[in-house]
Amino acid sequence: MKIAYLIMAHNTPRHVQRLVSALSTSSAGFFIHVDRKSRLSDFSVTGDGVHFTKKRVAVFWGDFTQVEAILALIEAALADERRFERFVLLSGADYPLRSASEIESFFESHPKTEFINLVPMPSVAAGKPISRLSTYWLRPATPRPFRAVQRLLMMARVLPRERDYRSCFGGLAPYAGSTWWALSRDACEYIADVANRETRLVRFHRHAHCPDESFFQTILGNSDFKSRIARNLTYTDWSAGGRSPATISDRHLPILRTQSSFPEEDVYGTGPMLFARKFTDERGDLVAELDRHILERWRTGS
Repeated sequence: MKIAYLIMAHNTPRHVQRLVSALSTSSAGFFIHVDRKSRLSDFSVTGDGVHFTKKRVAVFWGDFTQVEAILALIEAALADERRFERFVLLSGADYPLRSASEIESFFESHPKTEFINLVPMPSVAAGKPISRLSTYWLRPATPRPFRAVQRLLMMARVLPRERDYRSCFGGLAPYAGSTWWALSRDACEYIADVANRETRLVRFHRHAHCPDESFFQTILGNSDFKSRIARNLTYTDWSAGGRSPATISDRHLPILRTQSSFPEEDVYGTGPMLFARKFTDERGDLVAELDRHILERWRTGS
């Protein structure tokens, strides 16, 4: 199973090296997008099959720039002559909870399953309101004077704050989920084709809120791939609320050592956990502890 790991990085350069080292095999390739706001020279990641995307996007939270960076990663991995069969989207702060060989075996056993969180919008349980689409999102990358003008036009009701997504979506049903996923080559080719062909859908999402959590889901949720979808594979701790998950710390180690699947009551359903986020550069000791646990489990076959 040839796996392309698509890595979105903006900080934690030392941890990105740990991530690549942990997942490196003869069948793996690594495509890394470094935020244009970050220094590329900080990411001196070494290893076989490591590629940095030529296209670099200045990525902002909640903005379409996240989608643009992901599409750049998909495009780079699809163009590679090794013809990867599985595409796994990770952040530069992720880390595997199983060995690289176990992960490859897992995907070999599930060659057609698309691992991506998916719920119809709106979803109160998943925290995905329809306002993410219907409210016009002022893009943070827009120069401040232009944003100020846009706000004034909205206050004067010249520029509508609310918009009808149905006029753009047509017969498409809106879906949402989580940013991180593990998709087949076929699914990624389909996403790339839709992104190139459906320019109106792309333009609409440029002013949607958190489109990285709805753009890909809406494309796949309205396709033949929907019947093959299962929940994603990345553990995150959102218990504290807010717009960012908790940083992995010592208190998470018992969970990551003993819990191999998501609980039944999870809003996206149960399923295996293969990765976790988010780790920091400074906690290499946590990563080392996880590595010891993974090695011990592999030795005992548990």
